Amino acid sequence: MYPTGPIEALKHQLDTLCETAKKGFVRLNTPCQVDSLIGWLNVQSVLPHIYWKSRDADAVEHVTLGAVKAFDSLVALQADLAALAGIGGEQPDYFGGMAFDPDSPGWQHFPGCHFLLPRIELRRQQAGATLSLNLRFDDRCPEAEIVQARVCLAALEEEQPLPCLLPHVYQREDHPAQKEWAASVERVTHPDHLSHTPKVVLSRETCLTTTETPNPWALLARWQAGAADCFHFGVQLTTHEAFIGCPPERLYKRKGRHLMTEALAGTTRRGRDAQQDQTLADGLLADKKNSLENQCVYQQLLTQLEPLSAQVQMSEAHIVKLCSVQHIRRLIHAELHRDVTDQQLLSVLPPTPAVGGVPRESALAFIRHHERHQRGWYAGVFGKISHASSELAVTIRCAHIGPEAIRLYAGAGIVAGSQPDEEWRELDTKIAGIMSLLGMG
Repeated sequence: MYPTGPIEALKHQLDTLCETAKKGFVRLNTPCQVDSLIGWLNVQSVLPHIYWKSRDADAVEHVTLGAVKAFDSLVALQADLAALAGIGGEQPDYFGGMAFDPDSPGWQHFPGCHFLLPRIELRRQQAGATLSLNLRFDDRCPEAEIVQARVCLAALEEEQPLPCLLPHVYQREDHPAQKEWAASVERVTHPDHLSHTPKVVLSRETCLTTTETPNPWALLARWQAGAADCFHFGVQLTTHEAFIGCPPERLYKRKGRHLMTEALAGTTRRGRDAQQDQTLADGLLADKKNSLENQCVYQQLLTQLEPLSAQVQMSEAHIVKLCSVQHIRRLIHAELHRDVTDQQLLSVLPPTPAVGGVPRESALAFIRHHERHQRGWYAGVFGKISHASSELAVTIRCAHIGPEAIRLYAGAGIVAGSQPDEEWRELDTKIAGIMSLLGMG
């Protein structure tokens, strides 16, 4: 159970803060005991709710509540980062994400870009868990900021077990249907189209309607248990809508001026046993179509990073094995120029060729014209940004959950040699894990 002790400790620190001069960002911390961060998050009433955990083995697990400040543009976010860095002292973490197409986000309650400085943070690493209260003193009345912080503290609830995932009956509908999908693949692979746009990533929305959707946090907890090598994220901006996922793909990780990104493209299924699994992996690396798909991604990333970097290096291709699929991956490392910001990186890198296509503008034009469903934050980005370091994932392997429907998304890179039926089966493979959790495997 989540004890009340840490809350009282933060209240005491807040009382002490009232008696001191206040400027910039202030974080009050206290250790706490908690069994499940997601279980704690699920019972809280203060919105927004955010969950974030990197795929690294030693990654810090984060949940956040509320917002001290929110930003719907990268310009405003970068300005706040710079302002607090200029003041000095401890620097905050900002959490959030962006739509696949920020100019046309598509989902009602999800802006094209949304990052926030959370009011409450609960973080867990190997040494234990820490509950934090964040305050931001700028041009606002400091007394009002402290009052708002007190209100959030008073609203915190004790941790409760997550609800069970009960069986539901779902009605499935794919957008596009398989016949329309085949027509789009044929358009992309027509020689005239390939002559100017060698790769387009087409996507499918699988809509599962039901009388009552499952608890999104209980679903994420089950999902992440079988996706240890992936990022785990969840965001709930309103009471009845959530976006969760376990994506394998990193957009970038920055520590100081060192940046890591990757070309993750080219897919096959997992084998029934170790021998078949290795045969499929070897075939994936040797396959011309999948190699071309990966090449389109890494060439574009290298082109985008070169003007921003003093040095860029790339690894050899290797296989990443996930629960139901295997991917080709190349790791890319760059030393950024001193003045490069996260705003610049997020303005240049997404959407990557792994989720959009090559060249970007002509691929996006095809997607905007031919895809009838709204991608929203699918194939966008989500993660954590700070002055010293940042990390964001590409939001694939995800689910958009409303009160009466779950929407699952999957994409396939269409290049010369792509076959409609094979690509359709790849889409099913990519959503197989979450479909199994929903009882539709």
